[in-house]
Amino acid sequence: MTSEITLFVNPTAGRGRGAHAAQPAASAVRAAGFSVRTVVGANAEHALTRARAAVADGTGALIAVGGDGMANLALQAVAGTRTPLGLVAVGTGNDFARALGLPVRDPAAAGRLIADALKGARIRDVDLGRADGRWFGTVLASGFDSRVNDRGNRMRWPTGRLKYDLAMLAELAAFRPCPYRITLDDGGVREVEATLVAVGNGSSYGGGMRICPGADLTDGLFDVTVVGDCSRTTLLRVFPTVYRGRHVDHPKVTVLRAAKVEIAAQGITGYADGEPLGPLPLTARCMPAAVRIVGP
Repeated sequence: MTSEITLFVNPTAGRGRGAHAAQPAASAVRAAGFSVRTVVGANAEHALTRARAAVADGTGALIAVGGDGMANLALQAVAGTRTPLGLVAVGTGNDFARALGLPVRDPAAAGRLIADALKGARIRDVDLGRADGRWFGTVLASGFDSRVNDRGNRMRWPTGRLKYDLAMLAELAAFRPCPYRITLDDGGVREVEATLVAVGNGSSYGGGMRICPGADLTDGLFDVTVVGDCSRTTLLRVFPTVYRGRHVDHPKVTVLRAAKVEIAAQGITGYADGEPLGPLPLTARCMPAAVRIVGP
């Protein structure tokens, strides 16, 4: 492995934490004897082009500094290659890092872990999802949660988590379950009235909401959580239990498993790793051992 490591930085992650996190992470990696180059793009497309160039040039690892959005962008550069991915998770959600058992909002610790793992060749293969030509590490969300994302993305104020809390309250006022068509592994079509359908490679989204608590990054399967046609009252009662993954015990919640999932519904946008994919229908495939991860 080459001794040159590429830091892939989102300076705006976590309301500016990304820019501050790059320095202690880089210092820890350099202290272990690696040389570090930094890639920052003018926008996401430009940044991805530069990251892909670094991978093509044979960088020893691509280290994403930011949140789940930056991790998702980095996946587009390294998935399906032999270049390992490291994460310095300093964003708002950091769900991919949590699923991998990596440090969250501690860039120096993340940098030391990455350096030690690279020196000891502690690199593991994990699964990824792929939908609409894009890789994702955690959850493909659709339904109530994606409507909250839609509304939150349109809001200019406030910022951070509060914006999405307010968006959730606003969406609750207009909430209606909608008809879905779900196809698993090219089998029969399930037609259900659902509040949301979440396709989980990882277990959580939204900063620790364990929507697919049994999801395993190495089993070659998605966990598909279907929340049925609950009322607003039921949704409000069940929602707090998502952080512990206890919602799956509710009779309105069903968990399915499959390597390929097609979901269709009218007027619903799919989001993967918190990034918009596009309107349903979407087909997601679990791709075994699709990325090499630096870590424990």
